[in-house]
Amino acid sequence: MAFKDLFRFNKGKTTFVFIGGKGGVGKTTVSAATALWLADEGKKTLIISTDPAHSLSDSFERNIGHDPTPIAENLFAAEIDPEVAMQDYQAKMKEQQALNPGMDMGMMQDQMDMASMAPGIDETAAFDKFMQYMTTDEYDIVIFDTAPTGHTLRLLSFPEMMDSWVGKMIKIRRQVGSMAKAFKNIMPFMGDEEEEDRALEDMEESKKKIREARGVLSDPNRTSFKMVVIPEEMSIYESERAMEALKKYNMHADGVIVNQIQPEEADCEFCQARRNIQEKRLETIKQKFGNQLIAQVPLFQEEVKGMERLRGVARILYGEEKPLALE
Repeated sequence: MAFKDLFRFNKGKTTFVFIGGKGGVGKTTVSAATALWLADEGKKTLIISTDPAHSLSDSFERNIGHDPTPIAENLFAAEIDPEVAMQDYQAKMKEQQALNPGMDMGMMQDQMDMASMAPGIDETAAFDKFMQYMTTDEYDIVIFDTAPTGHTLRLLSFPEMMDSWVGKMIKIRRQVGSMAKAFKNIMPFMGDEEEEDRALEDMEESKKKIREARGVLSDPNRTSFKMVVIPEEMSIYESERAMEALKKYNMHADGVIVNQIQPEEADCEFCQARRNIQEKRLETIKQKFGNQLIAQVPLFQEEVKGMERLRGVARILYGEEKPLALE
């Protein structure tokens, strides 16, 4: 199987790909090259950076905003801006309150507080984007260029946390609603029952969407995870732990991309020493990640920036020729 065969598409349904790994391993380069390759293949593609330290703009040499920015034919990119994301969230809460005048303002404040706490507004906004494109199916594929591993795992835990939180709010709302109805005759100012019911319906709908999102995240036909590693112990072991953690969310990493490999034709003593160390690390990678398809990307002399160099990386990973792979 070639590495490009790991991508699955469903007619009328968006495919999601998370590209993760330790900080500094080249996730953005791999993500950008992958997105460009898919767009060149005719797939309407969106790449979203969830890393607070964005570098998609640098990779594509384009100014990229919070909302999808056209990059090339079939290709759009977005870099999540936490401040804009919070403003969007506040606007949604105000809209929800306007539609439900009987909604408890304290409940709204709880939602705002939750949005500003762990897992953080970056992960909150990323999950919001996932929910948005999961339901609209506007793109053939959405690629998430993720933050370092810890941030990404918090993002993937978000649906479970939200499901639990909304469930508790629904329970409280029902209890309050029951009390309100019981005292309605002696406390007629307590609010309109229709407004209370509408607020409860909104929360029930939110819970339904969150559970649907959990289902899409754990569906290998809709969502997959590609891990980027470099042939160094810290990267290998962190990636191994991350793959174990993914299992808790019923997600599976089907591919591993080994980046920044020193060329075999080393022309200096230092380069040869580095290559010898990497050979040992490549054996470790083969042992630890033997159940995944493994591909290699060499260390380039110059930074991988701009469309043509990104296409060069894409040709190595997804070209017609067999991609470099551990035998």
